[in-house]
Amino acid sequence: WDKETEQFLRWGISEAFPQDIIVGEEYPAANEGAEGCTWYLDPIDGTTNFVRRLHYSNISVAQAHDGQVEYAVVYDPFADELFSAQKDGGAFCNGLPIRVSERDMAHAVFLCGSTIYDRSLTEQNFSLIRQLYEKGLDFRRFGAAALDLCQVAAGRVEVFGECCLSPWDYAAGSLIITEAGGIVTDFTDTAPDVLRPSSVFASNARCHGVLKELEL
Repeated sequence: WDKETEQFLRWGISEAFPQDIIVGEEYPAANEGAEGCTWYLDPIDGTTNFVRRLHYSNISVAQAHDGQVEYAVVYDPFADELFSAQKDGGAFCNGLPIRVSERDMAHAVFLCGSTIYDRSLTEQNFSLIRQLYEKGLDFRRFGAAALDLCQVAAGRVEVFGECCLSPWDYAAGSLIITEAGGIVTDFTDTAPDVLRPSSVFASNARCHGVLKELEL
């Protein structure tokens, strides 16, 4: 299903934008060296959830130009929620505007990944969880990074962190959060380069300062 979904997305994008580069999780980049925009596709983010019928998965698509994400969509078919954003155009869920919450860290629920594809980061990952747990209200681990980022954007949770994500994991969600009034950086508090894998720390404005207090 991962591969068939990505093939479907690639076909649609290449038909509409034949000059663009397509980078997806399942197949090599298409049209490398072209001068168009770059699309980042995660055909099924949360594949293990999908296989086990846990009903927390999504399709994530982002379009970037000159290293900046300009359009983003994340679709959750189980909740039938389409999160979308355009650079400088706001963020939306099913067409309605969304904003990050205004809760502080003491009242924050945070989401986290477990970076299962690089076990060398296990100690850093659980250190992050422990430190945020001590400063926040509670945490959740759902297993689909793009959708987790959208939960921050919608104000349902306050913080998301993961030690390493690929561009197709976070490119769309990062724009949706920033357009919803949130902040997305890497663990050094620097804007991540969506063209490369990166650590990701995303939150509302009131909680982002906690990043400087973490020992990572």
